[in-house]
Amino acid sequence: MPSYNLSSLLESSAAKYPDRAAIVLGETRLNYAQVNGAANQVANLLVSRGVKPGDKIALMIPNLPFFTIVYNGILKAGATVVPLNVLLKGREVAYHLGDSDAVALFAFQGTPELPIGRDAYAGFQATESTKDFFVVTVDPAAPSPIEGTETFGAAIAAQPATFDTVATDEDDTAVILYTSGTTGRPKGAELRHRNMRDNALVSDQLFGADGTSPDTYLCVLPLFHSFGQTVIQNGAAAFGGTVVMLPRFDPQAALGLLLKEQVTFFAGVPTMYWGLLGALDESVDVAAIARNLRTAVAGGSALPVEIHHEFEKRFGVVIAEGYGLSETSPVAAFKPRGAPARAGSIGTAIPGVELKLIKPSSWEEIGWTPDAIGEIAIRGHNVFKGYYDRPEATAEVLTEDGWFRSGDLAKRDGDGWYYIVDRAKEMIIRGGFNVYPREIEEVLLTHPAISLAAVIGVPHESHGEEIKAVVVLKPGATATPGELVEWSKEQMAAYKYPRVFEIADALPMTATGKILKRELS
Repeated sequence: MPSYNLSSLLESSAAKYPDRAAIVLGETRLNYAQVNGAANQVANLLVSRGVKPGDKIALMIPNLPFFTIVYNGILKAGATVVPLNVLLKGREVAYHLGDSDAVALFAFQGTPELPIGRDAYAGFQATESTKDFFVVTVDPAAPSPIEGTETFGAAIAAQPATFDTVATDEDDTAVILYTSGTTGRPKGAELRHRNMRDNALVSDQLFGADGTSPDTYLCVLPLFHSFGQTVIQNGAAAFGGTVVMLPRFDPQAALGLLLKEQVTFFAGVPTMYWGLLGALDESVDVAAIARNLRTAVAGGSALPVEIHHEFEKRFGVVIAEGYGLSETSPVAAFKPRGAPARAGSIGTAIPGVELKLIKPSSWEEIGWTPDAIGEIAIRGHNVFKGYYDRPEATAEVLTEDGWFRSGDLAKRDGDGWYYIVDRAKEMIIRGGFNVYPREIEEVLLTHPAISLAAVIGVPHESHGEEIKAVVVLKPGATATPGELVEWSKEQMAAYKYPRVFEIADALPMTATGKILKRELS
């Protein structure tokens, strides 16, 4: 296969547009030459520490320039990037590091409200395979806030800003994105260099991306997720765009940046659009924002029709909805450029990708009728290599000729536009984050008072769904819903832990002992 490295997207723009702004964070503005040079320092650091092509390197960094710099430095060294959710707790970090065989971890120091560094270090200490730990501090010259650890700034200080990028095969694994699918503990989806490259390059056909008239992107989607990584970070790098970073979504701050930085491209999950519209008042110069904003993209979950209409009314932009998964790099379907939006539709297959509907119980394609519902199957340049070190799980969802079964049920109209009608089995989407009940249930069962647990999603006005746990206590044990919420908060990432608990005498079950979740609410 041809040689190709995903970091070439950054390197190419650094060569063409060295002085163009690549990343903006507050008053900090880094041009392409600076970002590429810093990434070269990371690559030199990794090689000096014995990192070899194919080694796995994890990073736990929010939307800060450090994420893009470390991400590309890992790629340049020929290694594989393992982005981890910054909300993970120590026990979860340890699992991901061990499962991916990561040999190093870069983690942001965090804040008192979000102690990323300490949780990351606790996970690192519990993992034998991970040998190096680097703390990314706000001030690169500052000492580490975690005793006995090395700072990112000190580690790269003496490293050269030039590096000969390691030649990788385009089918080598560039990124491992963790997803639970629908059951069990998280699995690492292996994305090839060409998967991520081609999904980023399709921005020219989907959004009219053009290096001569570059977009300014507001980055509110977390970069450790595939949506933000491909559509914002890599899409911008591919066409010399500018990424304006917001470490944590806040509607007022986002509206301020849309205006100040003359943002042309916004992508978000439905709750972000809901938040923007809710924050509008007389102090917001909507007309000025609308003059620059040309593209608005939504994904993660279905966008309510009323948000579609209200956003178009206020900003003059039709939100383009799409669909994808971590296993598809992520974009698989999108509203065709220039076509009127069809509320509730995820659009059609993107260029170079095929979609079809199959029977959930087999790979047999279903015949088309207006009401025919089937499971979406996907084939194309975006489909992943498989789940890391899980051949059986890979075989369940991926055929030898490249078809991937999504687990999502949909129907399509006579023009080939698809409409999601149900999500993958029991998966919950809370505020755009995928939450998998079985993983939460396994943690709940470690509580000394809980004997049985079932986790479901319940409707929530702003988050779409909230996580609810129905539990049965052990004989003689006592616990209140409030106590269980507080315990869960310490055990799980903020987007995962149940906010609602119900204590029941028993759970409804089938004759074979399977919990009937449809009878819970």
